[in-house]
Amino acid sequence: MERIKKVFTGIHVVIWLLIVLLFCWIFRKEGYQNWFYLSGLMLIASLVIFYSHFVILTRYGNRKKFGFYLAGLACILLVSPFLYLWFDAAEIHDWRSFREQYFTTLFSFVIAFVMLSWIARASESWFINSLKQEILEKTAVQAELASLKSQINPHFLFNILNNIHTLAYTNSPSTADAIMRLSSLMRYMLYESNAGTVALTQEIRYLQDFISLQQLRFHADAVVDLDMEGDAASCSVTPLLFIQLLENAYKHSPAKLKTGDIKVRILINKNFLTFHIQNPVNTKKSQAIDEPGGFGLSNISKRLRLLYQDRYTFDVNSDDHLFNVMLKIPLHIQTDDR
Repeated sequence: MERIKKVFTGIHVVIWLLIVLLFCWIFRKEGYQNWFYLSGLMLIASLVIFYSHFVILTRYGNRKKFGFYLAGLACILLVSPFLYLWFDAAEIHDWRSFREQYFTTLFSFVIAFVMLSWIARASESWFINSLKQEILEKTAVQAELASLKSQINPHFLFNILNNIHTLAYTNSPSTADAIMRLSSLMRYMLYESNAGTVALTQEIRYLQDFISLQQLRFHADAVVDLDMEGDAASCSVTPLLFIQLLENAYKHSPAKLKTGDIKVRILINKNFLTFHIQNPVNTKKSQAIDEPGGFGLSNISKRLRLLYQDRYTFDVNSDDHLFNVMLKIPLHIQTDDR
């Protein structure tokens, strides 16, 4: 906010420099020998009018103190012409000439600088209020995104810990590997995913580790067929965005999955990423894999709206046999600055 105020201060300085140059040009063109001195006096009078109104408008421009503002404005309008007339006193010979110059000065200079002051104050207030509103909205969005991300973690941990408990209970040799994979996932979730964006390769590695842990629940070969096209090395993406789609596919698939039943396709095309996932529909709810605590597609839709507004595509289609989700989002391209 201090930086914005400095910018407005700079704008004021530049505009006043232009105004004093205008005064110098006018007085010199009119043939005044003391044109520089007169320009300085005119500048002082204009500054007094401008910032007197600027201050009272700032302090008393609200509804509760509007009466004080009107009183201050009336004083400025009545008194300010005398500043200009005092500088030009030699041209006043009688009451008639004083009255003519008084009203001429009032309607030409005083009201003009009062209006300029009002425009400046209104412009600054609008800009600062808009900036504050934008900051508040971004803060609210970040807080809500953090809340949504925190909802993912307990759900995820509940399922994986159940899997590892089963492995440990049966003295499976895969227990140590599962714990190491869980440690890697937790490191990613707790530390690396706190950034606004992460390398796409990291996010894909996270999905692969998750798939490996989930695979412990099935006797078939890899039930997830993951395929990727495009250059992932140079792209970044919002973290923890695809995991819920993958969890959702496991949740709504039959309890017994065959090799390649869940298909995941990641396509990188220019500045966009398309994530497509397909899984068989569970027709017998009693056989569904137990996934307590899930938040479903509503959580995903909400995150997408907060993150991308209208710059994404999210399509969900299903029939009696297959459930398809297609997500298209803009990518952050990493550039090599070397």
